[in-house]
Amino acid sequence: MLKEIGPGIRLTLAFTVLTGLVYPAVMTGISEVIFPTKANGSLITVDGKVVGSSLIGQSFAKPEYFHPRPSAAGNGYDATASGGTNLGPTSAKLMHGTTKKDDKNNDIVDFDGVNLRIVHYCVDNDIPYDSSVPLDQFKDSKGDLDDVKLIKAFNDDKAPLRFVSKVPIPSDAVTGSGSGLDPHISPANAEMQVVRVATARAVDPEKIKALIPQYTDSADLGFLGEPRVNVLMLNIAMDRQFPSAKK
Repeated sequence: MLKEIGPGIRLTLAFTVLTGLVYPAVMTGISEVIFPTKANGSLITVDGKVVGSSLIGQSFAKPEYFHPRPSAAGNGYDATASGGTNLGPTSAKLMHGTTKKDDKNNDIVDFDGVNLRIVHYCVDNDIPYDSSVPLDQFKDSKGDLDDVKLIKAFNDDKAPLRFVSKVPIPSDAVTGSGSGLDPHISPANAEMQVVRVATARAVDPEKIKALIPQYTDSADLGFLGEPRVNVLMLNIAMDRQFPSAKK
């Protein structure tokens, strides 16, 4: 029996070493030599400090930065919680959002929803819109929009809030990607944010707009996918060429 089992054990050990140790070590070494940046996660360094990866999106909320597309990954672009919402196009939750109670029994946002994202996108970027009810009714004591009130208004069965942008909004501006980690936005989305970014940085909008093509990747092989703007790289360029006094 040992004579018959012996070759199997030896082959198992040999292939374990070959495929589990030797092959990974060789491929890692080759990758480090030929593609050192990609092999280490396509990390982006600014002034000697790693600020992110060109492959993974991150949250930007300040007005002087271009904003990424929404993310359902953890607490926004959490690389350890990659994933989408798994909500279909007819989902009321996806469109209207939902609220929940916190530990103190206060209403908080559970899921923001596409409609709420459209509201903020229009207001933040000064995009004209039609609203069935003035948005002033949904502001808190500080003058900021109350997301909980807006979500409840969108979910009102008797008289739901109707809010419509007067100009087409790129879909990636109000919907997340399947991974929740998409580092890109569409050129159209970036261009609609130009005025806000330029105003916050006190710069001519045309100068900001001129940078977008420099950080726009073409479709792979010329026909796979769509042109896309890397948000992190564009924002780094913003800080280098047009430093904001608000930083």
